[in-house]
Amino acid sequence: MIQARQLSTGEPLAWAGETQDVWVDVQGVTPEEVARLRAAFPINRLALEDVLERGHWSRAEVYPEHAFITVRSYARPEEGDEFTERLSILIFGQAVVTMSTAGTQALAAVWPLVGRESVNTPQEVAYELLDHTAETFFTVADALEGRADVLEERIFQGQRNPVEEVFAMKHLITQARRLTSEAREATALLGRHAGGTPGDLVRYRDVQDSFSRASGQLDSLRDLLTSLLDLHLGLQGQRMNEVMRTLTAVSVIFLPLTFLAGVWGMNFEYMPELKSPYGYLLAWSSFLLIGGVLAAFFKRRGWW
Repeated sequence: MIQARQLSTGEPLAWAGETQDVWVDVQGVTPEEVARLRAAFPINRLALEDVLERGHWSRAEVYPEHAFITVRSYARPEEGDEFTERLSILIFGQAVVTMSTAGTQALAAVWPLVGRESVNTPQEVAYELLDHTAETFFTVADALEGRADVLEERIFQGQRNPVEEVFAMKHLITQARRLTSEAREATALLGRHAGGTPGDLVRYRDVQDSFSRASGQLDSLRDLLTSLLDLHLGLQGQRMNEVMRTLTAVSVIFLPLTFLAGVWGMNFEYMPELKSPYGYLLAWSSFLLIGGVLAAFFKRRGWW
């Protein structure tokens, strides 16, 4: 599907091969549409191969015919999942061509803006698309940060083992970090070698800074997850120490009782306690007294 707008006014166009003052967007490109585009625009063969290749990473290049950048971002950043989408931008002198499989969030956000004072040149359109793409990474980082906060609360409550979820989130963060780094490097290359006014170069540096800040936020989140894992292991060790302390206290209470029971259980002939009418009462009184004193002592010290 091919749709177009006039850059200077933002008016929709029924594209018929115009190459001046136009933004041409192609979604789900077919061979016939590729032929129409190549008949109108001098699209570099290598750039077209990158556009049509599925699963291509983010990269940029400045060809003699045009500047080119393709960036991969998240299709559902609010969900914080691993589904991605890709947008390719071909920047000509008086026109810009965007190509994607089924559109992207950045494309949907920028398409209505074209024609405004700050979005009426190919370089400005490219900047807005890249800037909105960078915003998706901030949205992903915020979504993952919210999940990390919930996970931290569950760790303190000791509801269940969070290790599996921590490593699943670290996998998502690693993927997001890689996508952000690739997009930042592509934007940096475009800013260094693409033509344009000094204002356009400032815009590219601004987008590069946005990708860098998103990458830094993801790095902080990865460190937070590592801290959460250490916290979980520390709490598990603390709970185990409390259990061992309680078991030790119980063992210490029964230790003197076991000693007395062993002494009175010896089969010597002359043991005055055994023949005393109060021997049984004395034994139980000793057990209860010693056990009660030790239990009260441990309770007072907070060991039980």
